[in-house]
Amino acid sequence: MIAALLLQSGGAPGILGSPLVMMVIVMGIFYVMLILPQQRQRKKTQAMLAALKNGDKVVTSSGIYGTVNGIDGDTVILKIADQVKIRILRSAIAQVEAEENAS
Repeated sequence: MIAALLLQSGGAPGILGSPLVMMVIVMGIFYVMLILPQQRQRKKTQAMLAALKNGDKVVTSSGIYGTVNGIDGDTVILKIADQVKIRILRSAIAQVEAEENAS
């Protein structure tokens, strides 16, 4: 009976003609192009924040340059000038500057 319906409708659609298969392909492309790179970036950022230590030169997400002076759980004490220290969230650190003498 199904074969008769397919013959009446002009034959079986190709494997790529099925809307379900096309939806799966589009979702696969979406996953590879958007979600995977975002997950990799999040893991890289979390590893950078976990590796923070005293003396690291950092830049916050608001553009403040400073040196890590202490770490207390989720907060970081950042020395931004002589005798000027601020407490910020660890997640507010955007990047750790590279060492000048790194080879």
